[in-house]
Amino acid sequence: MASKAASVLLLVYLSGSTFGIKLTGNGYTDILIAINPEVPEDPVLITQIEEMFKEASRHLLNATKKHLYFKEVAILVPPNWNKGNYSKAKTEVYDKANIIIDEPNKLHGDQPYTLQYGECGSEGRYIHLTPDFMLNDDVSKYYGPRGKVFVHEWAHLRWGVFDEYNEEKPFYLSGSIIEATRCTINITGKYIHKRDQRDCTTDPVTGLYTEDCVFYPDKQQTTSASIMYNQGLSVKEFCTKETHNTEAPNIQNRLCGNIGVEEVITSLSVDASVAVVPTPPSILPTFTVVQCRQRVVCLVLDVSGSMAAGSRMLNLKQAATLFIQKIVEDQAYIGIVQFTATATIREPLTLIDGEASRDKLVGRLPLSAGGGTDICAGVKKGDAIILLTDGESSINCQKRVNESGATVHTITLGPNANIDVKELSDISGGKYHNAADGVDSNDLVDIFASHTTSDGNLTKYLNIICLFFQQLESTGLNMIGWFNGSVSIDRTIGNKTSFLVIYERSPPDILVLSPFTRTYDTSHFKHDAPAKTLTLDIEGTAETGKWKYSLLNKESTAQSMSMTVTSRAVSDAIPPVMVKTHMSQQSSNGSKPMLVYAEVNQKGVPVILADVMATLKSDSGDEYQLQLLDNGAGADAFRNDGIYSSYFTELTTGKYSLKVKVHNNDGMARFSLRRHSGALYIPGYVVNGQVVMNPPKPPVSEDDLQADVGSFTRTVIGESFSVLLPPGVPPPNFPPNKITDLNAEIEEDKVLLTWTAPGEDMDQGTATAYEIRFSEDSGLLRSNFSTAHLVTYDLSPKKAGSPEKLSFTLFSIIKNGTTLFFAAKAEDKSFLKSETSNIIQVTKIVPKAPVPSPTDAPDTSGSGVNITAIVISVTTVTMVACLIASVTMS
Repeated sequence: MASKAASVLLLVYLSGSTFGIKLTGNGYTDILIAINPEVPEDPVLITQIEEMFKEASRHLLNATKKHLYFKEVAILVPPNWNKGNYSKAKTEVYDKANIIIDEPNKLHGDQPYTLQYGECGSEGRYIHLTPDFMLNDDVSKYYGPRGKVFVHEWAHLRWGVFDEYNEEKPFYLSGSIIEATRCTINITGKYIHKRDQRDCTTDPVTGLYTEDCVFYPDKQQTTSASIMYNQGLSVKEFCTKETHNTEAPNIQNRLCGNIGVEEVITSLSVDASVAVVPTPPSILPTFTVVQCRQRVVCLVLDVSGSMAAGSRMLNLKQAATLFIQKIVEDQAYIGIVQFTATATIREPLTLIDGEASRDKLVGRLPLSAGGGTDICAGVKKGDAIILLTDGESSINCQKRVNESGATVHTITLGPNANIDVKELSDISGGKYHNAADGVDSNDLVDIFASHTTSDGNLTKYLNIICLFFQQLESTGLNMIGWFNGSVSIDRTIGNKTSFLVIYERSPPDILVLSPFTRTYDTSHFKHDAPAKTLTLDIEGTAETGKWKYSLLNKESTAQSMSMTVTSRAVSDAIPPVMVKTHMSQQSSNGSKPMLVYAEVNQKGVPVILADVMATLKSDSGDEYQLQLLDNGAGADAFRNDGIYSSYFTELTTGKYSLKVKVHNNDGMARFSLRRHSGALYIPGYVVNGQVVMNPPKPPVSEDDLQADVGSFTRTVIGESFSVLLPPGVPPPNFPPNKITDLNAEIEEDKVLLTWTAPGEDMDQGTATAYEIRFSEDSGLLRSNFSTAHLVTYDLSPKKAGSPEKLSFTLFSIIKNGTTLFFAAKAEDKSFLKSETSNIIQVTKIVPKAPVPSPTDAPDTSGSGVNITAIVISVTTVTMVACLIASVTMS
């Protein structure tokens, strides 16, 4: 069958990639833990990993009421380890690891943490552990038993739950009682000044304990929960619906609507609907230790009749040339296969060992097209090393792909390509991309540039990485006359910098100006006339600063041109600023909005205040621009954590590409102190009535994190995704997003509420109205919001992302000892309402006794002490206003 306006390009990687944890029966399999190349080879580390998982499997079984355990674990050691007898990796690569062991970064030190992007119940990206945590008992003891620590992090990773402690707000008011932020409320201990070990005193400004007060829990507890509060205690379970502390101002309450960890696991997580089967006699996991060696890549190129249309063969050659010349690392193997209805090997697997081998492979790229298409012809022609595919013919080789051990990355070109091709990537753990036609679309070049691989060494490899390669700028345009632009080379990159110009018919005149000393014109570019490309390779390290470029189309009619600028890390000592992007789902039926995420960091340290723009393009030509924000509102869970987010609500049936551009042209971006979810550093315990203190948590140096990031530019490509709405169903209409940063303070005799405005559709547009209610029962606001008392106001909603403010007086109805809770919803023009916001609390307390002096002994059972004040406290946000105001009774 002839292919109709569609083609597919497959990259078949022998090294492969893992593609997700599985739950087989009650046991988790396909867990991948990867060791970074910076970690010295040590067989004891392998042993410690195995012991941690064995211990964790027992703890997990107890925490999940004898339901779940760890069954199969793969350990991926670095390529530079050479003392052990390691098996060859098949589908395991560093960038797909669920757990990473790496040297400590500036922000977290040796603290175990999990990278989470935010939505309650959504899986995290990876768990980060350090060699010292794994090998040094004097480090790990400050976090608790390694196995229980790992279960704490696993809950973040697998089930999308959050910490139940809060280092920024360690105390809160429950009525007139000061409580430590914890779950359950039955955790007992002592409130002690860490400076002199005296009993805590109350701060007259906040109404809470003074800043140097610490809650030291009893090491042996009578309650069984919770691991998500303090994994070092004798607790062995998660907080249940019955034991969850809904008042505590922790992230779990703010992001999960005040429900407990166990309830999230059983109702919202990826394992919510898993059937429970009998637990086997042994719950000890099995282990395999593997090593990724040389990468083997087979380019499987469609040369069927449809590829002769337009500039498709030219685009293919340009992108594949870039991949061979600039992307693939030395010592990798590359083969080239072309196919129509049958497949032909154009070049067998060839070792990349210099320019000659790269030039030879480029010379073997196909130049012409014709014939039919058979996706699975390559499977018949190849073996376990090479897979072949096509864009429109039927797919019947899924089983062969699954059994081959290869990882298939598919790229569909054109609007009519068979979406079922994506299934080959899904079952093999590969990536799927959809590329638009035309030279002015740089999609194919961008996609090929993203197909690097990784062993985790950020100074050599990009993002996913086996050679550090950072795409700085990629832009295209159909133009007459001059095309001007600029790109910033920041201090983290500059080696092997390259400017690639692609044109449609005739070469343009080119001018490139370095920031200080050099001017490059067309004569400095290497011209490949058959491929219609010009390339400028900058010798040595490129100058730091803004590089300007100009292209002149000398023809009288418009022609398409594009510029792509790439560069590698400047040195081993300076890790590069990195960007990764992905969608919250790879496919959607329109039942819920999708989220766009971009992570910007330098070796785990968040880079904030950057300008991040996402472009989503459908195969029908529709294009959507979204600004991604790191403001802790709307789609964004945490303010200033280097993860920029936005909702995508314009869902119509089709295939979509994702590109993100990050700029810091004004130099405002900097590093952030915001930590990710992680195990609590235990300040100490109460043992037999005596406080046993641990050393203070190692501080994070603000000087280190305030270093100037400098101006930088990055362009990254995410995996493509698809939307398939049910037949006859119109595009969905979504409500405003949930308000998650509702805050409060007292101004004289008024309550002042502040929050970030949601949109008409999630965080896009402008909502129509707000509904603000209060009750003496916080549970009523959560379960039956509409029956609570209504606050009347005069306030028109602002555009999504804008700050909102509302003040009002309610003290006439607040009686002595009354606690009131407030929450809000937003409404759109279709009368769709958002979820209930986080809940804030107002408490008025009648003086019963003098405020304790420093020598007064407070209650040490964990129940707190009485105070006198009117207090506003946010019960479900990280940063909380908690202020005392004087009371004037009328």
